[in-house]
Amino acid sequence: MTQRTTDQARDTDGGIDLAGPAPVGADGGGTPPTDASCPTCGGATATALTSYVYAIGRVEARFPRLSVEKEFAQVTGRGDSAGLTDQQAFYSVLSEPENRYLVRQLCWVMTVQGLETYLLAPTDPTEYSRLVEAIRPEPDPRDVDAVVGARGSIAPPELCNGLMLPIVWFDQIYSFDRGDFIKALPRPEKASAEQFEATAAEVLDRVMQMTDNAGATDEHRALNYLAMRYPAIYTQTAELFSRDFALTGVETRSSPLSGTRRIVDVIFSSTNRTTDFTEKSLVRVDVTEEFPFLVTKMTPYLDR
Repeated sequence: MTQRTTDQARDTDGGIDLAGPAPVGADGGGTPPTDASCPTCGGATATALTSYVYAIGRVEARFPRLSVEKEFAQVTGRGDSAGLTDQQAFYSVLSEPENRYLVRQLCWVMTVQGLETYLLAPTDPTEYSRLVEAIRPEPDPRDVDAVVGARGSIAPPELCNGLMLPIVWFDQIYSFDRGDFIKALPRPEKASAEQFEATAAEVLDRVMQMTDNAGATDEHRALNYLAMRYPAIYTQTAELFSRDFALTGVETRSSPLSGTRRIVDVIFSSTNRTTDFTEKSLVRVDVTEEFPFLVTKMTPYLDR
């Protein structure tokens, strides 16, 4: 990222541009962590000092100050927005390359379960386009966004209209429609499309509704990673439903394999509706660095 002075990092009406080194950020400055605390440098020191986030929620764009809102209105008025809804016009203006300066001026807020949880800023300024894509011209309540990045300091109140939230410097955003996500999952041969979609929806809801899941702890990062990137949890649950089992629990805990690396065990419990017999399955996820990955595929688990 090109280094600029503090004055250059500020916009013309006194706000703070998250794209430059204004006085907020993971290291006390406005830039992402650098040198020893760099979240993407791959060193042991970086891993130890950085708090990573893998969160599932919704991305929203907000006006941080009245001047930005007025500038946006003037730009919209110069364009052709006849017949567009407010949201479509909003998306259309931000999608134009010449209006990229407005994209940088907006507050990008991630909500989890309807609660304002993080302010988002890209580690690479070219990634602002991902934020624009996340707001969508025709949003749907079923839309889902997953954000992967490093958690920084709390934003000052003047940054985003009084919101004092942690800043997450993201490296990746997944944005998708919930229905399309479920339909794209591999379906077991014995399950009908309708049955499997209902099963997958219930598993996804169970993950997303777990208490206080802001995607900041090792356990929650592992769980959110599996929900987004490991379709076997949906396929196996559908197979268990066909055998008259109900999904009765999802447990996360530090793995006994943890040592130099941080490994999380995720245990899925399913109980037979007739006999009350419970089957458990284990998946292991490595969450040492920014991007979690699978250590052990889903296997039967016995309590010790």
